[in-house]
Amino acid sequence: MIYLVTGGRGFIGSHFVENILDKGHTVVDIDKMTYAANKELPFDTNKNYKHIQADICEIDHLPNCDVIVNFAAESHVDNSIEAPKVFLKSNTDGVFNILNLLRAKIYQKPLFVHISTDEVYGDINEGEKTENSILNPSNPYSATKAAAEMLINAYARTFNIDYQIIRSTNNYGPRQYPEKLIPRIIYSLENNQKIPLHGDGSYVRDWLYVKDNVEAIYKITKSKNFREIWNISAYNYMTNLQVVEAICEHKRISNFRETIKFVENRLGQDFRYSICSDKIRKTLNWKPKHNSLFTEWI
Repeated sequence: MIYLVTGGRGFIGSHFVENILDKGHTVVDIDKMTYAANKELPFDTNKNYKHIQADICEIDHLPNCDVIVNFAAESHVDNSIEAPKVFLKSNTDGVFNILNLLRAKIYQKPLFVHISTDEVYGDINEGEKTENSILNPSNPYSATKAAAEMLINAYARTFNIDYQIIRSTNNYGPRQYPEKLIPRIIYSLENNQKIPLHGDGSYVRDWLYVKDNVEAIYKITKSKNFREIWNISAYNYMTNLQVVEAICEHKRISNFRETIKFVENRLGQDFRYSICSDKIRKTLNWKPKHNSLFTEWI
């Protein structure tokens, strides 16, 4: 199959490209090469891989493909608070442009697989959100992702576009840009710097290894149940303090609290994310293989 991947030089996108190339598929990758893109990747010389440097907001045609998987997005919440307009352009206008290009295809429309986020649900103090839960985004990043989902729903009904929407929990693994929590912790420890943590470090996230996530995404691209929403989660709940403690323990650093500098809370901070992934586990027979946090690559 031919996959058109957007944002395939980024963290999760690059692991997905690597995964499907290993499975023998062909990849056309549209990536505008922002600060978080990987300049060199293991598959750069693969004969089945082609990179096009372009912005999804500005492309005027879609290369021939069977599936489009849209990873292209601005994703760092702190940046969305500082410059929300950038996020609206990339995360919402970019999807709008892709949908309009899909709309123009009369025959053989490719499947559109959109990578969203669990943050569209907002924070969840108790229990878990399912794919049918109401969206309640708390920050500009999650709001732009939710807006993109609404566009997809509308275009699917009006213009007969098949889609899959994927909402994953926090990913970790190699190639993640150091603005995110886990690589920032590692960078700080390796450079004898204090680890900045928002508030008191009690915020809870569910940590999913990136290679498990991209395998789940691949299974969804092969599903014949179109126009579905899929949660992907690991049920590895940890506070930010526990994440620091686990990494320090793995690196044999005692007194982990001495490595931390608590900083001012993020505006609109979500206390806890928790989503139910029973649907993909039961329907597509997926479950995460990596349950030992951080030890595969640190």
